[in-house]
Amino acid sequence: MTLPLIVAITGATGVVYGVEALRALKQLNHPTHLILSESAVRNFQIETDLDLNEIKAFADVVHSNKNVGASTASGSFKTKGMLVAPCSIKSLSSIANSYNDNLITRSADVCLKERRRLVLMVRETPLHKGHLDLMSRCADLGAVILPPMPAFYHGPQTIMDLIRQSVGKALDQFDIEHDLFHRWSGKMDMTPARLKQGPAAVE
Repeated sequence: MTLPLIVAITGATGVVYGVEALRALKQLNHPTHLILSESAVRNFQIETDLDLNEIKAFADVVHSNKNVGASTASGSFKTKGMLVAPCSIKSLSSIANSYNDNLITRSADVCLKERRRLVLMVRETPLHKGHLDLMSRCADLGAVILPPMPAFYHGPQTIMDLIRQSVGKALDQFDIEHDLFHRWSGKMDMTPARLKQGPAAVE
């Protein structure tokens, strides 16, 4: 049986990362549990033209962020781990300090205490030392800090190519096979289209 992956979308800009993760997992028939923060719902209205029901339809189960008694709040409910995409600084701070006042931060805390993979796509720039300290603290607790930083070695042609590469890197952390981007093979692809872009960068 395939264990579900928890996908949380918080109030940082970049809710598209969470959407594309859900879309990819749906196409891979990988079960998901979705949790949306209240600020994330607001950002969907600002950053996308997607209907909230369209987003929820990508997930197998949708939980209210206020329901701290949901299945993902217990370590006895087995999951593959949790992806927070994007992860706001507020959520980062709550996770770093085990401040479990909602389902997202409680579920993240469960992943840490059960030694399950927790991937935080922290989305903020520039970063002051307080932000860096919070990321360091989460890393010390066992989380993977994976800011959505675009790469260019795979020859992206669109913004969506950049988004999918970041999402693919996140799914790699859970050993979920996908084809969201062209992986570096050790030598440059010297097709005419790539030559126009200049040298490929090695990650």
